[in-house]
Amino acid sequence: MVHIELVRNQPVELQRRLFSSLVAAGQRTVFGQEHALHEVKNLREFRKRVPIRSYDELKPWIDRVRSGENNVLWPGETQWFAKSSGTSSDRSKFLPVTEASLQGCHYKGGKDLLALFCHQRPDAALYDGKHLILGGSSSLHADQTGRYTGDLSAIIVRNLPFWVEARRTPSRDIALMENWEQKVDAMAQSTCKEDVRILAGVPSWMLVIARRILDHTGANSLSEVWPNLQLFMHGGVSFSPYRSEFESIIGDTKFPFDFLETYNASEGFFGLQDRINEEDLLMMLDYGIYFEFLPVSEWNSANPIALELRELEVGKEYALIISTNAGLWRYALEDVVLITELHPFRMQVVGRTSQFLNVFGEEVMVKQAEKAIEEASTLTNASVRDFTVAPIFMQDGQTGAHEWLIEFSKGPQGGLELFMECLDSSLRRQNSDYDAKRTANLALGMPIGRILPHHAFEEWLDSKGKSGGQHKVPRLSNERTVISELTPWFEKEGLQSL
Repeated sequence: MVHIELVRNQPVELQRRLFSSLVAAGQRTVFGQEHALHEVKNLREFRKRVPIRSYDELKPWIDRVRSGENNVLWPGETQWFAKSSGTSSDRSKFLPVTEASLQGCHYKGGKDLLALFCHQRPDAALYDGKHLILGGSSSLHADQTGRYTGDLSAIIVRNLPFWVEARRTPSRDIALMENWEQKVDAMAQSTCKEDVRILAGVPSWMLVIARRILDHTGANSLSEVWPNLQLFMHGGVSFSPYRSEFESIIGDTKFPFDFLETYNASEGFFGLQDRINEEDLLMMLDYGIYFEFLPVSEWNSANPIALELRELEVGKEYALIISTNAGLWRYALEDVVLITELHPFRMQVVGRTSQFLNVFGEEVMVKQAEKAIEEASTLTNASVRDFTVAPIFMQDGQTGAHEWLIEFSKGPQGGLELFMECLDSSLRRQNSDYDAKRTANLALGMPIGRILPHHAFEEWLDSKGKSGGQHKVPRLSNERTVISELTPWFEKEGLQSL
């Protein structure tokens, strides 16, 4: 807990020391020599020599590492590469995972989250039972150079410390199964016999496992299967649309049951929920990641100017730029965070620079869409499993609109029309630009809702080879590719629409 107090009390100092150590390590690399990092004495010089880069712009160096070359982006050999699902693109990314990032970032985050939980729940008995850890569906694949690629979760499972492996369920053989459908059944059969205390994974896919376990056991709630269940550690997507569904299937456990969020990606572990009763995340500033922050006004700039930690403002949104102990230098992560508190620095993930709706000038962010789904669900006693939104473009003199494809686990009382009215009202309260475009239906008509059959999104992901816990349905898009691909599902019988 000492280093967590340093994160809370000396954040700027921690980041400055980390910056110096990263630059010192980078000097011993090909990338560092090409960018003259040995001449860098401060952040201003670093920014002058190293431009902000996207994955595609950093890819030539990553390809050299993947081909077997050492000391390219980070000192030594890089053996692991996390294959990103790419929530904004169909193109796969292969992100380096070094030993330094594995031990000093990814594993460190898990240990800290459990320590913080036990500090707030001193009577918790987590380690008297098992931890159900749900990862991706891909195993690791070796290439001719001896490097391995796969989901980050597969890399983590393959390298777990003994103290984690001893408590994890299911077995490694099941955790690394390729076939997701077979994996779900195997997990349900093996874990229902265990004394599971912790769940960990992406909410949407954890619900798939939970429902399969209830079907397999005939139980009405997870507490009947696992009476000592105490904690769900989740991440990857916003938890708001899933909370009510989880609360209904958890049931009455012997211990208080809590939900804690992590902000962990293939590129690194960035934050965790350090307070049980608050929803924002403590920015973890000593995990080998140096943060810079791009204001909204700079997102599309040819020469974007990023800010330091000390320059941030509460209530403002920023895109993250990171330099890491995995060899990502001034990497544009595309994630957008809202700063909720300074000293300590806390944040909420609100979307991605490439995932927002702005066809009609409405500027709807992912967080706003998810809040609208949550409020509409509460008002209509509904439960939404997943959704995606895309524009209907203006044509033939018709006003444009947003089209929502929604998969309910529990349909709305009062019907879809009432649900969409509640959703529309929520967006108008949250977003003045949306409200202005909706005024008198001048530029934006009433949102159109369509109900997808059960498991539609799951089947769609599977059809794209993206089954498993690391893959997510894109929430917002400014074009109609996803909705077009989902046409066969919403043409099935039972579809409702407005």
